[in-house]
Amino acid sequence: MDVPRKNVARRRRLIRTAFGIVGLIAVALITVGLSRLEPAAPTVDRSAVWTDTVKRGSMLREVRGTGRLVPEIIWWIPAATRGRVERILVLPGASVEADTVLLELSNAELELDAVNAEWNMKSAQAGLAALEVNLGNELLSLQASVARVAADYQEAQLREEIDRELFADGLISERNMKLSEARVVELAKLNEIEQKRLASWESSQEARLAVQRAMVEQARALHELKSAQVAALNVRAGTDGVLEQMPVEVGQRVAPDTILAKVTNPKLLKAVVQIPETQARDVLPGQLASIDTRNGVVTGRVVRIDPAVQEGTVAVDVAIEEALPKGSRPDLTVIGTIEIERLEDVLYVGRPVYGQAHSTSGLFKLTDGGDHAVRVPVQFGRTSVDMIEIESGLSVEDEVILSDMSRWDEVDRVRLR
Repeated sequence: MDVPRKNVARRRRLIRTAFGIVGLIAVALITVGLSRLEPAAPTVDRSAVWTDTVKRGSMLREVRGTGRLVPEIIWWIPAATRGRVERILVLPGASVEADTVLLELSNAELELDAVNAEWNMKSAQAGLAALEVNLGNELLSLQASVARVAADYQEAQLREEIDRELFADGLISERNMKLSEARVVELAKLNEIEQKRLASWESSQEARLAVQRAMVEQARALHELKSAQVAALNVRAGTDGVLEQMPVEVGQRVAPDTILAKVTNPKLLKAVVQIPETQARDVLPGQLASIDTRNGVVTGRVVRIDPAVQEGTVAVDVAIEEALPKGSRPDLTVIGTIEIERLEDVLYVGRPVYGQAHSTSGLFKLTDGGDHAVRVPVQFGRTSVDMIEIESGLSVEDEVILSDMSRWDEVDRVRLR
């Protein structure tokens, strides 16, 4: 016969409750433990990053920028007057000399003005010649009149002396003697007047000649101007070099000062390098520079710095101090590197992607034999093209990652494989 057990159901409920509580505690403990575990470090392919070792020694500060070769002498040829392009004799790219005729213009009105100016000049010259002849005749007539009065005056003086002696001897009356004296006084005044008239005429003669000569010079200047304008219809290069541009066509009408051609000397080129404005403050005239034409590297020296900033860059002119490589020509793209200074006994490393002067940035430093990299704060100093000074945060022989690690900004440790 079966005997019923007491409290069996209650005991089972207690056991199940105990197991449930224990399970809940275990789950809570596991959850807390897992939350305290650090996430696994992400893996970075070692071949995909660029690393460098921190060094101590001499660091050459440089700045670099792209630019182009520009002629030191650019000869722009404007139109001296309006005209019509009749012929183009030389095409761009040809070598020219100073007196080479590049193109011919025509202007019938100007040519007519030149002819009229020539005839006006000849007319003024003829008027001057006629005036000189007339003045010469007037001078001769005036001199003859002066000579006659002078002769009469001398004759009257002699007559007075004779009459005075005759009067003393009682041979003539006192009245005749006084008539002789009056004649002398009259001719003396007349002689003085004639002398003054001669002097006045000589002064007026110079003034009249000066007026006519001025008219001649004015006519000659106008003739020379018109002749020069006609001659300028044959447009010449004006300097030795290469014809670079000719922005006109046959039949085109041009106004005064219209640019007809551009002549440059390809042997006299300079480099104009665009330096970022944040780096240009250290550039000074006289600093050494190297210009890479992609066909060779030549040395130069900074000669001018543009005071204005355009599109975030400053134009720096570099004079080339040696012969340029073959194939160098105006507007050729070049890369210019300017030496700023040489820093002695400094800590430096290759310049990171986002490394800026006098800033603080986080770099990944290799640890555990190069298997891992840990982010460390680094204080940067002065910069160069591909190097940067380390003020604090790193030591000699530390190896750091210089590549762009912005993908891992949220972690402080990565694993290298």
